[in-house]
Amino acid sequence: MTSMDFLAKEKIWFDKPRYDEAERRFYERPNGCSQAAQDVGANTILQDIARARENIQKSLAGSISASADQGEIICRIKSLELENHSLHKVVEDLRAALSKLDCRVSLLEKSPAAVTPAAPAAYTNGTAVQQKTSAPVKDEEEDDDIDLFGSDDDDEEAAQLKEKRLKEYAEKKAKKPGIIAKSSILLDVKPWDDETDMMKLEECVRSVVADGLLWGTSKLVPVGYGIKKLQIACVVEDDKVGTDLLEEEITKFEDYIQSVDVAAFNKI
Repeated sequence: MTSMDFLAKEKIWFDKPRYDEAERRFYERPNGCSQAAQDVGANTILQDIARARENIQKSLAGSISASADQGEIICRIKSLELENHSLHKVVEDLRAALSKLDCRVSLLEKSPAAVTPAAPAAYTNGTAVQQKTSAPVKDEEEDDDIDLFGSDDDDEEAAQLKEKRLKEYAEKKAKKPGIIAKSSILLDVKPWDDETDMMKLEECVRSVVADGLLWGTSKLVPVGYGIKKLQIACVVEDDKVGTDLLEEEITKFEDYIQSVDVAAFNKI
């Protein structure tokens, strides 16, 4: 007999694990439903609690914002009350000043015009006697002194005095120094070639002396091919020195200077 035949004849419960599993599922099914119901109920309670908390937070936030708005409104009301009080005070002051002004105007309107007091009358034996004031005779005497047919001596003296004053005024005006017109001139002095001694050329230019001439700064400006020109500034009085005189005097140094040009001319 083989082992397989022996096992086939033995009464063994090979499907027991399957039946155990089915039994376990059978007993766990009601417990599982109640557990799910409990979980659902717990979740509902938690949701209600969360909603209640959210509503409480919203109500608290609304009360805080409402209290803040209420505090701001109270501050504004207080400031408005202060402004209203100050405006009432200003209005009262204006009314008082206006009433004082009305009183003064009414007093001025009611006051009688100023009347010059009359001279007191002298009483003699109970009767008033008007005092007669003697009019001054000075005006009549002055009228008598006026000579309608005056002599010509007064006219001659007045003419001489006028002429003398005009002469003094003319002398005073002549002595007063007038405004001296001056100009600033910039000259370009060109040599013959690049071998010309520019230091000597500048000495020749500055040797030109005249009343109302003042030499200023100078510099060498390149022209081309190694040749440089002397650019020199000067200030002259217009009534005493002109550009023609400067050109004529400078070009006398023919050994060093080829030409003189006016680069700039400005009134001072």
